Parts: sequence; C-alpha cells; structure tokens
Amino acid sequence: MPTFTALTTLTGRDPAYALGEAMERLIPEPTGVGVFEVEDGSGLWEVGGYFEEAPDTAALAVLAAAMSAKDFTISELPETDWVAHVRRELAPVEAGRFFVYGSHDADKVPEGCQPLLIEAAMAFGTGHHGTTLGCLRALDRLASEGFHGKNVVDIGCGTAVLAMAAARIWPEPVLASDIDEVAVEVAQANVDANNLSGRVACVEAAGFDHPQLAEAAPFDLVFANILKGPLVALAPDMAGALQPAGYAILSGLLNEQADEVIEIYARSGINLVHRESIGDWTTLTLQANA
Repeated sequence: MPTFTALTTLTGRDPAYALGEAMERLIPEPTGVGVFEVEDGSGLWEVGGYFEEAPDTAALAVLAAAMSAKDFTISELPETDWVAHVRRELAPVEAGRFFVYGSHDADKVPEGCQPLLIEAAMAFGTGHHGTTLGCLRALDRLASEGFHGKNVVDIGCGTAVLAMAAARIWPEPVLASDIDEVAVEVAQANVDANNLSGRVACVEAAGFDHPQLAEAAPFDLVFANILKGPLVALAPDMAGALQPAGYAILSGLLNEQADEVIEIYARSGINLVHRESIGDWTTLTLQANA
C-alpha cells in the first residue's frame, strides 16, 4: 500500500501547531502529523502529514492559505519494508571501544569491544548520526584519559545508547531520561536487550526535572544530545547539576551553532575542553569549574 506525504513550512511556533491540529481534522484523515522547528535560525517550522490514501489537495490549499504557509508539497512513497531497508543500509558503527550494531549483525561483533545492540526498528540514536557518534567518541576519549564516571546521566536519551555505553565501561548505575514517553519505553527495551537491567534506570522527565534526578545530583558526567534551543535553556540547570570539575558532553548542534553554545555555557562556569565536528554536526566536551 503506498503512503502519501504532504509537507509545508511557515513562520512561527503557534501557527505551525495550529496548522498541525487543523490537518488532523482532514478527510481522509492522516495517519500521523508532525510539527518541527527548522533548526537553522530561520524561524521556519515544518508541518507534515502521512496519509494512506491521496489527501484532499483543495483542503490542504485552503489550510495553507489560511495559515500563510507555503503550498503543500504532496508526494507518493512506494511501498517499502522500512525495517529491512534500514537493516541493509545501517552497517555496524565503531566509535573507539564501542561497537553499535543490530541483531542482524550479531555475528560481526569483534573481540574486545564494548557492544551496544540497537535494533533497526529503533534506528534513531544508533550511532550512525554525527551527533551520537560524536558523543560516543567523546566518552571513549574521556575514559582513555583516565576519567571514571561514577554518577552519570543521559538527558534526552532517545535509545539510551549513551547511557548504556557508560554502563558498559563503569560499574556504577547510570540514569537516562527523556521528555517523550515512547522514547523512555524504547530506551528501557534497549537496556533490557543489552542485559543492562538494573544498571541503567530510565525515567520520563523534562531536563533535570524529576525527583530521581534531583536525588542523584550532582553528576560527574552529563550527556545531552538534543538541539541548540533546549541546550541553551538547560545551561543554568546544568551548572547546578554538575559536580565541580564535572563533564558535560553536548551534541545535536549544527557546526555554526557551536560557538554560541560554548559562550553561553562559559557564562555558567562550564568551559570547553574539546570539540569535534562530524559532517554538519559538532559535539562539545565541557567541564565545570573546579
């Protein structure tokens, strides 16, 4: 069965969410609607819907005009077994001592590595994206330099691959949090699949706002692989959540956004130690004042 997509862009968060809500009332109704900020500083938001039958082009045109959005671009996607496609496309990833793989590549896990199993159906955060790969490399580098994380948290954990990586190399328990309930469920499934149950605790939280995180703070290592806006907003809380001389590994940043984030965190007493760019993305390793 083919799938149809309808995508547009417009300026402003509130109009974008209003358009997304209006799309949900279309007939035929979409199977899903997404609203996302375009992270390029333009102020644009992308609104898109997925349909199992051709959408009503006239109704979409009316919605676009009413919300001052661009005309919808409608595309038909061929029927695809996406999990099989991802399995073909996503080869295992090596990041220092870490080896991220799907179960279909279990026979390729090399001796002496730290294996991290992430299924193809849960592909976001597998390590193929420059942000996750950068964080794994940053963790490997810190550990190689002699750092031992005894109180680690992964904020915005997604698949929890970073929390699991820390739990692979250090014996202390690790916390992983995400604002999205489904992401927390995915994280817990990955923790169980990697035999790390009881080693990584997954909680639903916005930033550090959770009793379990508050009780565990201050941390000696915080991962935050999110986006520039949330990272900037998190800076004051990060300053309070880090131990003196504690580390923060930040990613989800386009290369041109990194300098601004470095400056903002420096104002909170958290300073740059190392930066690495992979493709369009930069990962920062910062350290709180002693």
